[in-house]
Amino acid sequence: MVSLKSRSYLSILLHIFSWMLFAFVLLFHQPLSWNITLPPQFWVKQGCILVMLIAVFYVNSKILVPQLLLKNKTLTFVLVILAIAILAGPFVKIIDNALNLPELMSKAFRELGIPRPPKRSDRIDVFQIMMTLFMVGISTSVTLIQKWQADKQSREALEKEKIGSELSFLKAQINPHFFFNTLNNIYALTHVDVDKSRKALHKLSRMMRYLLYETQSGITPLSKEVSFIVDYIELMKLRLNDTTTVVFEEPTLKSDPQIAPMLFLPYIENAFKYGVSTTEPSTISISLELQDKELTMVVKNSIFKNNSITADEYGGIGLSNTKRRLELLYPGKHTFSAHVTEDTKAFIVNLNLTLDDTELHSS
Repeated sequence: MVSLKSRSYLSILLHIFSWMLFAFVLLFHQPLSWNITLPPQFWVKQGCILVMLIAVFYVNSKILVPQLLLKNKTLTFVLVILAIAILAGPFVKIIDNALNLPELMSKAFRELGIPRPPKRSDRIDVFQIMMTLFMVGISTSVTLIQKWQADKQSREALEKEKIGSELSFLKAQINPHFFFNTLNNIYALTHVDVDKSRKALHKLSRMMRYLLYETQSGITPLSKEVSFIVDYIELMKLRLNDTTTVVFEEPTLKSDPQIAPMLFLPYIENAFKYGVSTTEPSTISISLELQDKELTMVVKNSIFKNNSITADEYGGIGLSNTKRRLELLYPGKHTFSAHVTEDTKAFIVNLNLTLDDTELHSS
C-alpha cells in the first residue's frame, strides 16, 4: 500500500515534471532553435511568463473553479477569465519595457547579421491571450476531473457504509428470528422427551457458537455452513414423527469457497414450517451442489390441501431479509425461483449463486 505521504510526494513530483515539460515545449524550445545568442533578459522574461501561467493555473484551480464555476456562477467565472486573459498581454509588455528587451533583441539579431523578423503590434497580445486561455482550459479540466473522482469515491464510500450497515441490520434480524423459532421447538420438546431436549440444546449451543463467533467477518467456508445446516436438520428431526422423511444431499467439495453465512437457512426453515404434517406423509428434500463457479441449492417440501401456499406467500421476515442480502452481496450473480409443482403436491425453491475466483480459491 502506498502511504498518503508518499502519494503527496508523487503528486508534487508529477506537477514539477509537467511544468518542466510545458516550459520546455512552449517557452524554451523554439528560442533555442534560433541559433543566436539571446540576452539573459530574454530568459528572465520567459521565466516570468512561466510564473504567470503557473499562477493562473493554480488560482483558477483552487479559487475560481471551486468558488465560481462549481457554485453555478458561470457568467462571473467567464468574465474573470476573460479579464485575466486580456491583462496577460499588457503584463508581458511591462516586462519587456522593464528589461529593455526590444532593444536588446534587435541588437542580438544585428550582431549576427540577421534582420529581426518584422513585429506585428498585436502578435504578442494574441499569443498571450491564447496561451492564458489554454492554461485556464487545462486547469479547469483537471480540477473538474479531480472533483468528479472525489465525488465518485465519496459516493462509493457512502454506499459501502450504507450496505455494511444494512447487512448488519438484516443479519441481526435473521439470527434472532432463527433463534426464536428454534427455542420454541425445544420448549415444545421438553414436554415430550427430556433427553431429546438436552440433545437439542447441545446442538443449539454449537450452532449459536457458530453464529456468534465464526460469521462475524461476513464470510464463512462453505463446509462450515453445510455443518451448520446438518445440525439444524438434525435438530428439526427431533420433533418430527415417522410420517415425515427428510433428505439432505451434501455437496462434494473439491475446494472450500467462502460464502455469506445464513443465506440458505431461511429457505430450509420454511420447508419445515410448511412441509410437515402430523397426519399426512410428507417429504422434505434439500440439496446443495457446487459445480465450478455455480453453487446451487434446491429445497423441495410437500404441501397439503389445508395449507396451500403461493410463491408470494412463502416466507416471512427471515426470507425477505435473505433476498435483500442476496441483492446486496451477489448483485447480478444470483437467481431465485419458487413455485408449486403442476400436481400441487410440492413446493420447490431453487437458488443459484455464481461465485467469483477469490471465493472459489479461498480455503
